[in-house]
Amino acid sequence: MKVLLVIALSALSHASVLKFEQQVPLHKPLSEELIHYVNHVAKATWKAGHNFVGRNMTEKDLKKLCGVLEDPMGKHRPTEIDPFEMYGMDANDIPEEFDSRTNWPNCPSLKEIRDQSACGSCWAFGAVEAMTDRICIASSGKQNVHISAEDLMTCCGFMCGNGCNGGFPGGAWSYWVRDGIVSGGQYGSHQGCRPYSLPSCEHHVNGSKPACKGDDPTPRCEKKCESGYSVSYKEDKNYGKSHYSVRSSEKSIQTEIMTNGPVEGAFTVYADFPSYKSGVYHHTSGSALGGHAIKVLGWGVESGTPYWLVANSWNPDWGDQGFFKIKRGTDECGIESGIVAGLPRVN
Repeated sequence: MKVLLVIALSALSHASVLKFEQQVPLHKPLSEELIHYVNHVAKATWKAGHNFVGRNMTEKDLKKLCGVLEDPMGKHRPTEIDPFEMYGMDANDIPEEFDSRTNWPNCPSLKEIRDQSACGSCWAFGAVEAMTDRICIASSGKQNVHISAEDLMTCCGFMCGNGCNGGFPGGAWSYWVRDGIVSGGQYGSHQGCRPYSLPSCEHHVNGSKPACKGDDPTPRCEKKCESGYSVSYKEDKNYGKSHYSVRSSEKSIQTEIMTNGPVEGAFTVYADFPSYKSGVYHHTSGSALGGHAIKVLGWGVESGTPYWLVANSWNPDWGDQGFFKIKRGTDECGIESGIVAGLPRVN
């Protein structure tokens, strides 16, 4: 229980969580009452729906998927930068809408939604997704390496956390610079050196895959490529040349994304979020389940509400084909307070 509390408070301070929970109803996750409240009472800018139908998902299973832990080394990570100032941007230089998927059409990874399976490895997925995109962007589309979530999650120890039991986004980027990460695609893809070894499963909806039960153990660190891959583990490593946190300023985050590509972010997941279907999410009901890491790739405005465009790692069946929008400019659920990124070494 103490570990879960630490996770829940990782994206927001304890006082902020308590303030939120005092202001909203505390409906149970996935309940009929919660869905009715979001859609008919709360005047929300998003729609909730019946997820996990027939899958017997429990609140414990949901908490397991939220794998951002409080980082004990947070104060010792590289000093945050303000890209808005560093790149000499003017407020007029930032467009009202921006989508990395259309801005860099030669980078197919920007459109990809990965699947962390029943494992609290979101901290690793948000990182490798953004790293993969940034390598492609920095190389003008010439390098389309798929950075391995498996390698990062299993081989980065104390610096990163505890694999499927949660980790630190900042540590993931630091590890990329110091030790490098090999390539690796999704489960069963046989793509790259170390593809993900945990099978895809159904998050929140009925489908052909088995249910996600939130109990996958962390695989072993295997410092070798899968059989048949033509490059050695050591030779396959990809490295970052820098890593840093980005100031929680809306303009700073926007400047960083439009200049260098998607970033990794973290936010507090409340009981209503797993029921997200469409629209611009904001917290309406329920208590905190945990901290969750994701990839932020753009922004825009929908029906007058500003939002961040975000890629989740719960497979493409969830949300808006795996993506979601969350309210921008007010640090909704801490989304603007934990942005980390880095620059790749490219040939």
